[in-house]
Amino acid sequence: QVQLVESGGGLVQAGGSLRLSCAASGSIFGITTMGWYRQAPGKQREGVAVITTGGSTNYVDSVKGRFTISRDNAKNTVSLQMNSLKPEDTAVYYCNVRRTYSGAYQTYWGQGTQVTVSS
Repeated sequence: QVQLVESGGGLVQAGGSLRLSCAASGSIFGITTMGWYRQAPGKQREGVAVITTGGSTNYVDSVKGRFTISRDNAKNTVSLQMNSLKPEDTAVYYCNVRRTYSGAYQTYWGQGTQVTVSS
């Protein structure tokens, strides 16, 4: 099992910045992709940004140029720097980690952290 602990959410005005962090612990061997998802009220959860072990990244179009994902493989952490925040970025943000173990793929989720952007 992998445990994920998120931090860094909060309330910010439009145009402001926040940094989310997620620390993985437990059975961390075999972790591959790490990423962030978000879910706004009444909407489906969507992928925001992902990063591979080698550092390749991918972002949803709505955050390109504003958000930056990074990871520290030695510390098993993943972060999301969010700049130029907009009210539509308001959501619960979830850390996501994927792991391969004994030929099987496993997915783990953090508990979620609220990000609220006021206009």
